[in-house]
Amino acid sequence: MRFHAVHFFLPLAACAMTPSQLLAAASPAAIAYPQTARENVVETQFGMEIADPFRWLENDVREDQRVRDWVTAQNRVTDAYLATLPARETFRERMRQLYDYERYGVPVKKGGRYFYMRNDGLQNQSVLYMREGLTGEPRLLIDPNGWSADGATALSQWAASDDGRRIVYGIQDGGSDWRTVRVLDVDSGQVLDDEVKWVKFSSLEWAKDGSGFFYSRFPEPQAGQEFQSLNENQAVYFHRLGTPQSEDRLVFARPEAPRLSNFAQVSQDGHWLIVYSSEGTDARYDVHLVDLRNPSAQPIRFVEGRQNDWSYVGNDGDTFYWRTNVGAPRLRIVAADVRRPAAEARELVAEDAATLDTASIVGDTLIASYLVDAKTEVRTFALDGRRLGTVTLPGIGTASGFTGKRGDNETFYAFTSFNRPTAIYRFDAASGATQAWAEPRVAFDPDAFTVSQRFYTSKDGTRVPMFLVHRKDLDLSKPQPTLLYGYGGFNVSLTPGYSPTRIAWLEQGGVYALANIRGGGEYGKAWHDAGRLQNKQNVFDDFIAAAEYLVAEGITSPQRLAIQGGSNGGLLVGAVINQRPDLFAAGLPAVGVMDMLRFDRWTAGRYWVDDYGYPDREADFRTLRAYSPYHNIRAGADYPAILVTTADTDDRVVPGHSFKYAAALQAVDLGARPHLIRIETRAGHGSGKPTDKIIEEYADMWAFIARWTGMEVGGR
Repeated sequence: MRFHAVHFFLPLAACAMTPSQLLAAASPAAIAYPQTARENVVETQFGMEIADPFRWLENDVREDQRVRDWVTAQNRVTDAYLATLPARETFRERMRQLYDYERYGVPVKKGGRYFYMRNDGLQNQSVLYMREGLTGEPRLLIDPNGWSADGATALSQWAASDDGRRIVYGIQDGGSDWRTVRVLDVDSGQVLDDEVKWVKFSSLEWAKDGSGFFYSRFPEPQAGQEFQSLNENQAVYFHRLGTPQSEDRLVFARPEAPRLSNFAQVSQDGHWLIVYSSEGTDARYDVHLVDLRNPSAQPIRFVEGRQNDWSYVGNDGDTFYWRTNVGAPRLRIVAADVRRPAAEARELVAEDAATLDTASIVGDTLIASYLVDAKTEVRTFALDGRRLGTVTLPGIGTASGFTGKRGDNETFYAFTSFNRPTAIYRFDAASGATQAWAEPRVAFDPDAFTVSQRFYTSKDGTRVPMFLVHRKDLDLSKPQPTLLYGYGGFNVSLTPGYSPTRIAWLEQGGVYALANIRGGGEYGKAWHDAGRLQNKQNVFDDFIAAAEYLVAEGITSPQRLAIQGGSNGGLLVGAVINQRPDLFAAGLPAVGVMDMLRFDRWTAGRYWVDDYGYPDREADFRTLRAYSPYHNIRAGADYPAILVTTADTDDRVVPGHSFKYAAALQAVDLGARPHLIRIETRAGHGSGKPTDKIIEEYADMWAFIARWTGMEVGGR
């Protein structure tokens, strides 16, 4: 492999070269990309010839030596390039300092015990603790940091039994979506012999008496296909403690509909099992209820047709409270007798101009969390729907938590914002009193940064919100290095949140912009619908309009603007670069869905048809072909610098998407700037990634975009 190290990779502000001279110096010859074999794969779809010369890169890196060699060669070139960036070490060291603070998760109260996650700062994985009573001494229960040498085995989820005596928990290895489930006896600290496998996209729900737990699993895949085969025939089982998995009781399945996902929730009183069935990623459910007090009870069909969102809030005997979008695109709360049709539900809390995000019952109080222009507002109601008040939050940001049960007014919530690390608060639902439970001490001044919200106009006249974050002393009278982030899909709302990596960017004089583009859930169903299927181009138009707004306002310029997105957001970055390569200096597409004509062929890809459509249907195919990043790279155009990031063991968006996209970028002339791929090992789609790998990855990404946005990086 040939690589010519170059000394002129300096920030624009720190050298005498003009941007055009820099680009001329950074000629394609400066990076010798690995040669990627092209194969003659051409298929005709709806009268259109579709070339796919890099299809062989779809093969599983665990099984295919040629793909492994390609990954090694690509990483060698990328690592050599990144090693020339002087900002890399600065960002790495500062991120280590910013991550080094004690942080907590929201406590869960069971049997008078309080269970919560904690990280002392630089631990690769957070640790589960327990206290006897609110002020008891912390006791370590589960520490996953010793589970693997590289720190890539995580405690992915956990649930305490009602009496607080046992913990059922999931183990995630190497970032995979598969989980292995084990059980801990809290009093003795011993892990029981029980082991459950092939669990994915599942809740873990204890029976009220603690005799066992409910979970969802898929059939065991064929050997060698564990991380690529389609996920079908998910079913709900009950595992009784002390028995092998082979004896687990099948509780609910839909063999006539193998593509349905089926997952379960136990009611607050432990008397009912609520089973949700859906086919894609949309919150459109069939709902069945099983009376757990009757061992021979058959599922009661409560909702059928998979047309609407129904989310259990709580219950009072047979009266269930639901959050639903039936007749309410921004959602409302209703009550219904579970033995009567759902159509007879009565409204308690009507739809509001704000979007209802979550709801729960704590004591005798309904706690409803709303999104108001992508910011949290928490309101309280009596169980008859009467408005009681509003929870006073610490500021403008995002609140989450508020779980609880009838008869107990105590709950906890987390609050965070762009410049405010997550703090945990205790809330009394009866009195409305709030008190701090865990507040972090951090190595920066949160008040040194300003957070604002702007609104801009998209191509079709739609008003779109965008958050801006920067140092208070930053001079915005001239263009500054700016990172624009977006997602735009699957009804996912982007709200204010803290990130140590983002603070490292902001401290160096960068601006961070988060655009709440269509396809998300910030304004309910209509906002989501306006950014999916045949309307997907609106997502790209909104993001491009955000960039154009930042340039028009003088906040940045095309020479100083980088863009970032992950998963569906990786698709976003790839698509807008193809459509407007002139508008950006650099792009960071992470774990992206890049081949829109084949995404539904692997693992969870089939679920995404709700947002993307079906590649084998002509109308959807033509829409997908028009924006698919892999198929629309414009040879001869001057592209921004691109650093693709993925992981070799991602089994959510399989890495073949990014592999093929990177190979296609490198195969044609796209100008002088680099087009590289960084491939993490033993990491998945993002969850469970150890702290040290996060720091390394973001140091690489920030150094890359700092170089291409002209950021002058110095010590802080």
